[in-house]
Amino acid sequence: MKLAIVLSTNDPETTFNALRLGCFAAGAGDTAGIFLMGKGVELDRIQDEKFDVRAQAEAFLDAGGEILACGTCLKIRDSSGSELCPLSTMKDLYDLIRAADRVVSF
Repeated sequence: MKLAIVLSTNDPETTFNALRLGCFAAGAGDTAGIFLMGKGVELDRIQDEKFDVRAQAEAFLDAGGEILACGTCLKIRDSSGSELCPLSTMKDLYDLIRAADRVVSF
């Protein structure tokens, strides 16, 4: 299965759980991609004692997952992206969704 996850929040627990789902999918032999929109593009700035979002994002990438971040949403936040939140486009989101067997949004 190919899973597309759309993440539009910077809530630590929700973000952590979306990343856990991606890691689990990869561990089950499926592929997963995450597209960050809105507040989701702030993923690399999330710091929380209970939910280590950065470590979970790195585990997701190490498992073969892909993270993309909306360029417009990044620009609104005066950001050009980062290793965890690479600048992407609506076409990238469209391609991710089009290729997916399932789409989940958080």
